[in-house]
Amino acid sequence: MAPDTIVLVHGFWVTPRSWEHWITHYENKGFRVLAPGYPGFEVEVEALNANPNIITAVTVPAIIDKIEAEIKALAKPPIIVGHSAGGAFTQILLDHGYGAVGVALNSAPTEGVKVVPLSQVKSTFPVLKSPVNRHKAVGLSLEEWKYAFTNTFTDEESKALYERYHIPANGGILWGSVLANFQPGHQDTWVDYHNDNRAPLLFVSGSEDHIMPPAIQRSNAKHYKSNTITEHIEYEGYAHLLPAQKGWEKIADTILDWALRHAR
Repeated sequence: MAPDTIVLVHGFWVTPRSWEHWITHYENKGFRVLAPGYPGFEVEVEALNANPNIITAVTVPAIIDKIEAEIKALAKPPIIVGHSAGGAFTQILLDHGYGAVGVALNSAPTEGVKVVPLSQVKSTFPVLKSPVNRHKAVGLSLEEWKYAFTNTFTDEESKALYERYHIPANGGILWGSVLANFQPGHQDTWVDYHNDNRAPLLFVSGSEDHIMPPAIQRSNAKHYKSNTITEHIEYEGYAHLLPAQKGWEKIADTILDWALRHAR
């Protein structure tokens, strides 16, 4: 039986609110749609900006545990769609045996992917410029947001999305993802690239993404050596905040069609 639920996993510097149009779009197609926030992120954007201590308390294992608990309660394995860090979390969820199929949009890399484009360095510099930020929630200025998330949007669109979606990000998790390739043992973003039981996975890239350029997704996809479906497609002209860019409906429909065809 085909999946009847879609789970949308958000990334850093935003909340489940960033999926608001996708939720309505997929619900109108008859799906149950869940967009779980990270632990403590059940409040609104404005509350998180007012109290970033909630953000600094979050860990990757806690995020994964929370989403897994919601998926366990479902009658059938869902389609999992993750954006940015949510793409990395989608990979972890699939590796843990959750989901009928997964889609990673402009995905952050899992452990072992060492491609670091210069635009990514510039995009994450507000956090990585100081080790002190490992213990802080670090926000982006409007200019930094424009470069990292909305470089193909108009200034007016970028500002409106910044005001509606932006929150600080957990500096500790971002630093941890950078250090994961230099520390012994499995870190929080490790997955088994040889897991033959993993559900099919599609990587989707926006050609103009600064913070998670297509080179990262291509490298991430190539790391998988399992006998499972792993594919990558790229959309020309799309920035990192692909779920909010004009034309997102076509992408949402395309990945849904792919997911339904490959779900198991």
